[in-house]
Amino acid sequence: MTLSLSLRGVLAAGCALTLLAQAHADTQATTQPPAARTVKVQQIRNATLKVEYAGTTFLVDPMLARKGAYAGFQGTYNSQLRNPLVELPLPLAEVIKADAVIVTHTHLDHWDDAAKESLPKHLPIFTQNEDDARAIRKDGFTDVRVLAGDTVFKGTRLRKTGGQHGDDNTMALYGGVLGQVSGIVFERPGHKTVYVAGDTIWHRHVEDAIKQYRPDVIILNTGYARILGLDGAIIMGKEDLYRAYRAAPQAVVIGSHMEAVNHGMQTRQELRDFIAEKGMDPQRARVPADGEAYLF
Repeated sequence: MTLSLSLRGVLAAGCALTLLAQAHADTQATTQPPAARTVKVQQIRNATLKVEYAGTTFLVDPMLARKGAYAGFQGTYNSQLRNPLVELPLPLAEVIKADAVIVTHTHLDHWDDAAKESLPKHLPIFTQNEDDARAIRKDGFTDVRVLAGDTVFKGTRLRKTGGQHGDDNTMALYGGVLGQVSGIVFERPGHKTVYVAGDTIWHRHVEDAIKQYRPDVIILNTGYARILGLDGAIIMGKEDLYRAYRAAPQAVVIGSHMEAVNHGMQTRQELRDFIAEKGMDPQRARVPADGEAYLF
């Protein structure tokens, strides 16, 4: 009987230790999020980004050519300059390491010849519509998917958002060239929601996306690219970053697509000076250098 009681005591003590260990593990899990829950956003060059989301790496809008590979965009400011204006900040082999590619639209500065040549042909590529998908398939890619209303890739939900590549007057004149554009929202329970707006001006599509998805991270193309003879720009600028900052007080807002193509009229320093002038929190309004990365 004494032996039985002693054995019960040992077992009880063992169970207690197990429960304590489990409680400690649970506490650690809540105070130290696993690496898979982190979100990493890296500015590569121009509008090219790498988004590492829940352990999956997405390459967004790859423009991968060497500096000066292409003539400047005709009819735009500084068209005498050759694009891209700067080299990639990382070796090409490192840039193209990804699980999937997202092409918001197929303009040269978002999907170029170097990307077509360098990326593995079997890599999953997501597009905004069937027209873009068809064009990319013609380049030899075998796994091209159109973003639907409810697209999931390796557990991450991808939401296509709308945009407009210039104001109504610009679209009336150049809509055939500027074409349709899109953005993308990355969502997953327990992770920060990331919204990449793409090549768009500030528009109801942007406002709707911010209201609907309440993103924790908003990435705007803020190079203020311009066409000769037209007022305004065909993508966002500093005032638009300020609009997003105020519209989403819970979010970090990042300015991308700068200092890499000829018609971009806003510099990083100008945007940083504007952020300081407006008294924006530099932890919430960020302007990354090429190659710079943020963890969320």
